[in-house]
Amino acid sequence: MDIKRAGLQPSEKGPAAYFTGTVRIDPLFSAPEPARVAGALVTFEPGARTAWHTHPLGQTLIVTAGCGLVQREGGPIEEIRPGDVVWFEPGEKHWHGATQTTAMSHIAIQEKLNGSPVDWMEHVTDEQYRG
Repeated sequence: MDIKRAGLQPSEKGPAAYFTGTVRIDPLFSAPEPARVAGALVTFEPGARTAWHTHPLGQTLIVTAGCGLVQREGGPIEEIRPGDVVWFEPGEKHWHGATQTTAMSHIAIQEKLNGSPVDWMEHVTDEQYRG
C-alpha cells in the first residue's frame, strides 16, 4: 500500500511547448510497473488549453470545476462542466482547456505505452480555439 498525502507532491506549470496560457498540473498518482496508469489534476486559467495530442491507450477526463472545452479532430467544439466524463479513444487527436472567460479543472487519467502516455503535436491556433 502507498498513500500519497495531499500537498506533498509539488505542482508543476504546464510547459509552453504543450500548452497555451496558464496551466497548473498537480500529480495525483502514477502506479508502479507493471501497472501503466497515471492521473493528475489539471487546472486551466481562462483561455488556456492543450496543444493537439493523442494518447496511445486513450484518456479519461473527469471535470471537477469550472467550464471547459474539448474537441476531437474533425468534430465540433463541445462544452464540458463538473461531473462530465470524457473518453478519448486511443490515437484520437484532440485538445481540451478552459473557455475564454472561465477556468476549468479536470482529473486526467491515461496509461503509458512503451514508457509514454501522450504524443504531443502542434498548438491549437486562436482561430481553432474560437471555433
